[in-house]
This record gives sequence, C-alpha cells and structure tokens, in this order.
Amino acid sequence: MKVHEFQAKQLLAKHGVAVLKGRAVATPAEAIDAARHIKGDLWVVKSQVHAGGRGKGRFVGQVDPDVLARAGAGEDGLPGQGGVRLARSTAEVGEHARAMLTKTLVTKQTGPSGVQVQRVYVEEGCDIARELYVAILLDRSAYRLVVMASTEGGTEIEEVAAKHPEKILKVWVDPVTGLGDWQARQLAFGLGLEGRTVFSFARLVRGLYDAYMATDASLVEINPLVVTTAGECVALDAKMTFDDNALFRHRSVMVLRDLNEEDPAELAASRYDLNYIKLDGNIGCMVNGAGLAMATMDIIKLCGGEPANFLDVGGGAGRENVKAGFEIITRDPNVQGILVNIFGGIMKCDVIAEGVLAAVKDVGLQVPLVVRLEGTNVELGRRLIEDSGLPVITASSMQDAAQKIVEAAAAAGE
Repeated sequence: MKVHEFQAKQLLAKHGVAVLKGRAVATPAEAIDAARHIKGDLWVVKSQVHAGGRGKGRFVGQVDPDVLARAGAGEDGLPGQGGVRLARSTAEVGEHARAMLTKTLVTKQTGPSGVQVQRVYVEEGCDIARELYVAILLDRSAYRLVVMASTEGGTEIEEVAAKHPEKILKVWVDPVTGLGDWQARQLAFGLGLEGRTVFSFARLVRGLYDAYMATDASLVEINPLVVTTAGECVALDAKMTFDDNALFRHRSVMVLRDLNEEDPAELAASRYDLNYIKLDGNIGCMVNGAGLAMATMDIIKLCGGEPANFLDVGGGAGRENVKAGFEIITRDPNVQGILVNIFGGIMKCDVIAEGVLAAVKDVGLQVPLVVRLEGTNVELGRRLIEDSGLPVITASSMQDAAQKIVEAAAAAGE
C-alpha cells in the first residue's frame, strides 16, 4: 500500500524525522488559508498523487499562460507548469492550487492516461545548500534491510545506479542488533558531510529506520533530502509503501489508504482476494498460483505473445472468484485473447470450468478463449467445457495452450 507525501511526512515526523511545515488541502481557498498560516514569503504547492516525477509532469488540457509567464516555466519542468510549483505570494498559491486540483497530471510513472489530482500540499520554502538521496528497503539477496544514500538527490535513482553506481552508498542492517548510529555516520562521511550536519543526518536516518520498523514498511525513500544553509538535514519529499500482509497490525496506517489512487481493476480484484497486476500486452491470463502464473507469462512470451496481466486466483478460489477474475480481464480493452491455465489441487478443475462458463455466459465472449486444465477432476472440467456449446478452445499442455492463444489473438487483431 502507498500513501501520499503529506501522509508519509506525518508518519515520519512522529519518529523524529525533520520535515517542513505544511498542510494538505482540497480547494484553492484552503490553499490560500494554509499559506497564510505558514509564515514566510516562499511556498511550494505540490500535487498529491501516488507517482514520482511530479515536478516534470504535465497537466492534460489545462495550462494557464499567465501563470506560466509569471513563474518563468520552461521545457524542463520548472516550477510553474508541473505538479510541483513555487509561489511567492498567497494569491499565487491559490492560482497554482486552482491549476492543479481536479486536473489530470501525467508523469513518467503514471502512464499516458495520468491521474487526477484531488489534493495539493502547501509547504513552506527553505534555503537549500545541497540535495541528497536516502532510502531504506529490503535487500532480498542479502536477507537484510539496506540503507542507501547518494549525493545525487533529486535525480531518478535508477538512472544513477545505471550510469554512476559508485555514487550509491550502502550499509546493511543486522536483523539482531538493528541499525547502528555508526552506520548512519559512515554514510554521512561518505556523502562528504561535516560538523553538525553529520549528526543531523544520523538523526534523520535513525528516524527513518524507526518509522520503517514500527509500521512494517517495505520502502522509505527521501528524494531529495536537503541540507539547509544552516546545516540541518530535512526531508523535502517522502515516499512510503507498506507490506499489505501486515496492515492488520497497523490500523492507523490502513486508514490512510486512498482508493482513488489505485487501479480500478486491481481494487476490484482485491475484493475477491485475487492478485491482479495490469501489464502492457494483449493476452489476458488467469492462473492459480503465483509460480504457475509467472511460468504462464514466460511461455506466452516464448511463443511470441505479450501477457496483458498477472492474475493469480489462488489455490482455494471458488466459482465466484473465477467469474470475477474473468470479468476483470475482459474489461481491459487491450485484451485480444484470454488464456486460463489451472492446475487443480485444492481448487478442482470442474469448479474452474463452471466459473469460466458462467462468466462467458454473463459477460459474453468477444475474444478467443483458451482453457488448459490439469489435476483434480480434470476430465469432468474438460467435459463441462466441451458440452457447453460455447466457443472455448481447450489445450492439452502449457505449450499447446500458449501457442493456440498467441495464434488466435494474432488472428483476432488482424
């Protein structure tokens, strides 16, 4: 689960992480009022969406030339046209909020359709001397948490890793003793920090670690972490994601979930305990078991196709779950063929067949459908499909199923 920047900062502040004063608002009038209560002569208005690259994003069909001219916005996403904008008066704060709220923001991480901005965060400005990067996440290869830091704050960390891997510093946390203060100082020295800034950085990293552990987070990322002209380290931006399987332990985190930011198909799938992730291909997949689902996508690609989704209906799904999964797949306009690949263990093949047939009858079948069943009650499941009179293609193996759906989808797309 993801949260917005302002929510992440509220959680981090409880653990001693230094953040700037700010307020999340939903209207231009509230934005102006927030700016008036945040003393100073410089504010930042930030779109609150679950996507990075906001500063260089673009709003669809809505650009105020007057605002752009006053802000001096350029082609590189300078404050004034993207989803993060500077304001030097309360009136300008209101203008920026009006230009963002209810509008669709497109960034590198949203995809071409973008996301609608429901809130903006009005935050005080600060004097920035340096921009850094710091994050905590699980290093699965080392079976430990890793704290990463870089001098390249404000830059896509993937780009830094690809072009300048030597600029990413890492320390691994012992799961028994936890993060050592000496490790935080080691990172600070590696970043070239000196004097009081070393201890400010160490306090901030300690706060990040405490927040990570206390909330069962899966990622805490600060980009940029800024060093002010006074030598203090402050989280200028904040990103947190959480382990969905641990949310039952953290109701205070669970209530921060913003359903408007989630993919409607993934949200619908979660209601039926289905694991669904949309992809860019044209062949919809419905499989039971994550390993079999991955293998199914691999064999589709091996046969020259592209999977449109990952959908694991689980080992104990019933007819209604299968029907729901089928309906979710068919709502994707990019799908030109569907492959159902089920190994019947706990889940019986006849139950799968009944669910698929019920979905076909209710939703209709507009694209080719290939079904491969194996395992418990497989003969009964195949017989149900063959006797249904519906145009469902059966397959005897994964290879056979993948070849048939790739060929059928290609023919359907001509």
